[in-house]
Amino acid sequence: MTDLVTLQSGALSRIEEASDADALEALRIEYLGKQGSISALMKTLGKMSPEERQEQAPKIQGARTAVADAIAARKAQFEAEELESKLASERLDLTLPAPQAPRGSVHPVSQVMDELAEIFADLGFSVATGPEIEDDWHNFTALNMAETHPARAMHDTFYFPDRDADGNRMLLRTHTSPVQIRSMVANGAPIRIIAPGRVYRSDSDATHTPMFHQIEGLVIDRDINLGHLKWTLETFLKAFFERDDIVLRLRPSYFPFTEPSVEVDVGWKDVNGRRVLGGDGDAPGHGWMELLGSGMVNRRVIEFAGLDPDEWQGFAFGVGVDRLAMLKYGMDDLRAFFDGDQRWLDHYGFSPFDQPTLSAGVGAQA
Repeated sequence: MTDLVTLQSGALSRIEEASDADALEALRIEYLGKQGSISALMKTLGKMSPEERQEQAPKIQGARTAVADAIAARKAQFEAEELESKLASERLDLTLPAPQAPRGSVHPVSQVMDELAEIFADLGFSVATGPEIEDDWHNFTALNMAETHPARAMHDTFYFPDRDADGNRMLLRTHTSPVQIRSMVANGAPIRIIAPGRVYRSDSDATHTPMFHQIEGLVIDRDINLGHLKWTLETFLKAFFERDDIVLRLRPSYFPFTEPSVEVDVGWKDVNGRRVLGGDGDAPGHGWMELLGSGMVNRRVIEFAGLDPDEWQGFAFGVGVDRLAMLKYGMDDLRAFFDGDQRWLDHYGFSPFDQPTLSAGVGAQA
């Protein structure tokens, strides 16, 4: 018994004085290995009488457990000291420069969306969104296009075969105008919003794709007139194209959801074979380009939204975001926007660090 106590005491003392992990491992082998001194005592239990075994087994096992626990505790202490030393000596330099050519870039459509949001936010507009899978009522009927209205033929619509619970036909929205109705119904008037998003029509060529991006603008307030519309569009286009010589021409047109309706033409001039917006379209070497549709919101549309058209008036406009990007950044094929060609993205993509701001100009260098 005295020899076991001495053995355990000596082992615990040597473990506490171990200088490193290697010395500790050597002590583990010396005491607990197959040929270790405590392991040897465990082997003697088989030669003892039952009475001796009942007395000595708990003592030997207790010594073995005490030594094993001491080794584990000392090992954990060594590991903690090693980690502390590593943390104290290692450094991560967060000032290293970013790569010269950062991976990935901002798509031109996303860039233009940000530019538009920045401009209209400065004019007091908020951004509104709506579902891309729309019902027939919001997409057509509430915009003054009844079932038999010929204007529906203007939209090559993607319809779903099933109707919703109310019997409305479901479709991929053909414009972002349904957001106008949803916003007026939800928020009432006055209201000043832009509604950017994806829209769908069955059409595809160099200037049309089945899916494209559109931004709709809506202002509803008291005593709104066509002059407010022209000023808003002129201010917007001057800020977007970053030119002061933008000249607009309003032509009478027809849209079922506006009355009167006007097409907006912008003056352009030929610069090295490329049409660049700016200047009077009637001047020599200049011309007019149709850019967007707009008008005063039809009384029936205001009524469909639950508002009194005798109290509230407003204007609306819509323009293709992809077309704005093409005009501003010199792109000639709308289909390339959706091809995913890495060479095209490398050429036209924008740095993620170029954030549009009015103070520095909304345009970013590609």
